[in-house]
Amino acid sequence: MTNVIDQSGILAISTRLQRLSDEIRKDGLRIYQAYGIDFEPKWFPVIYTLHHKSLLSVVEIATEIGYSHPSTISLLKELEKLKIIQSKKDKQDERKRLIRLTEKGKELVAHISPIWEVMVTALTALTDTTNNLLKAIDEVENNMKQQGFYNRAEQLRQNQ
Repeated sequence: MTNVIDQSGILAISTRLQRLSDEIRKDGLRIYQAYGIDFEPKWFPVIYTLHHKSLLSVVEIATEIGYSHPSTISLLKELEKLKIIQSKKDKQDERKRLIRLTEKGKELVAHISPIWEVMVTALTALTDTTNNLLKAIDEVENNMKQQGFYNRAEQLRQNQ
């Protein structure tokens, strides 16, 4: 059964992507819980990034994960409180904080890595459709880098 949002087509793309994201996050949490791991999906981008790039500044993390600076700081504070990450001042620039995983964070990654492999397999099966969602997202993100939604709409408005 479809609802008004589903029937609205492209106009509701943001709503539908948010809904899809919420479902994937909710199921992701259930998967971690099924494996007995206390892990919030919202922590993933920071922890995964620091797992691959061991020492980054706050700004570098924000850039890597594509979050705003304030959102990144909020997430980092939460992870630091849980002792999953630690920060220290940069010796060359005292204003800059450098972030890394703690031993507890590294142990968490070691426990979670096999779960991530299961998730990759399940998500690949889920999204490997005729129109492959991940490829479509890549294409749309590239289009937005060339000219964003607002600019496209503004151009149409000016041409009316």
